Amino acid sequence: MSQRSATLVGFGAVLLWALLALLTELSGAVPPFQLAAMTFGVGGLAGLVVTTARGGLGNLRQPWPVWALGVGGLFGYHFLYFSAFRNAPAVEASLIAYLWPLLIVLGATLATGDKVRTHHWLGAGLGFLGAIVLVTRGGGFGFEARYATGYGLALAAALVWSSYSVLSRKVAHIPTDAVTGFCLATAILAAIAHIAFEATVWPELVSEWLAVLGLGLGPVGLAFFIWDIGVKHGDIAVLGAASYAAPLLSTLVLVAAGVAEPSWTIALACVLITGGALLAAKSMFVGR
Repeated sequence: MSQRSATLVGFGAVLLWALLALLTELSGAVPPFQLAAMTFGVGGLAGLVVTTARGGLGNLRQPWPVWALGVGGLFGYHFLYFSAFRNAPAVEASLIAYLWPLLIVLGATLATGDKVRTHHWLGAGLGFLGAIVLVTRGGGFGFEARYATGYGLALAAALVWSSYSVLSRKVAHIPTDAVTGFCLATAILAAIAHIAFEATVWPELVSEWLAVLGLGLGPVGLAFFIWDIGVKHGDIAVLGAASYAAPLLSTLVLVAAGVAEPSWTIALACVLITGGALLAAKSMFVGR
């Protein structure tokens, strides 16, 4: 697979993550860790079926550092992200967590040995500016010392996901089938976190169960498999900058579904994030 093709495959994960907010909204009142356990369980089991059909079960046998990277990335990010929102206001926690695409661009040189070029930085910067506009809805935001724990957890989440994405390039020889095991292990750990921190709330409607199934098959399932392909074999700097499309597309999906209202802030964020993504991906179309 060419680098351009792998990059496009990886961007497919960003498109799937655009459905995350809507499907989560439709899943009812299921608490975060329980929802993670259920959806990663669905994604892992679906991956197990495909892996078995392909004769790739042997690919689940990997050295412990590979398991530490995979499970640490998937479970570690979600544990820190959910915990951040328990300890800090949503706007500030979201903004700090959305540093991960910028951190991926920063780590791209470490991952590939290639120089990250000016248009990558400018594209990522425009994307982050668009995320600020989108998350704050054009209003202000402030950081207070009493929420320092939550801010630290959000920053740790950004560091974990960006590190997982960048370091995956160092184990590019590991088949993507291994993600099946990472998802199943994450489901188990999320279930433990749910028992420790939450009260169980099951979906009440068929539509809510279908939303959970959709999450497990898409944004919390297939997305991690194709992201693995993208970060291992694609242009990781482009993927990092283009990832700011996820919160924008997610908001547009909510607007289309009638869950959110259109606004000038969404339009401005659309210009900034789309422009940033196109700028970062310039070399894919017109050369370096």
